[in-house]
Amino acid sequence: MAIEINDSNFAEVLNSGKPLVIDFWAPWCGPCKKIGPDVEALAEAYAGQINVGKCNVDDNDELAIKFGIRNIPTILFIKNGEIVDKQVGATTKAALEVKFKGLL
Repeated sequence: MAIEINDSNFAEVLNSGKPLVIDFWAPWCGPCKKIGPDVEALAEAYAGQINVGKCNVDDNDELAIKFGIRNIPTILFIKNGEIVDKQVGATTKAALEVKFKGLL
């Protein structure tokens, strides 16, 4: 299950030593609702290997500003504290899984 990432716990999650995937979304966003179940399924499939979190941009503007999030959904793929890949807009579960595997 994806964890909730917010302005206050981001540093702790980032420094866990595992790759991190952050799904920036909002409850009113149709494409976010479309890919949400895929992100959750991949979070379960890669549990223990990759930390997967969801960040509601309406509630966490500091993180959205920090990463320059202008469109949602935006998914960031972070390894060793650096963004190594990014997905803007809805996509397929298979395409997301390729990016997940790239973090390992």
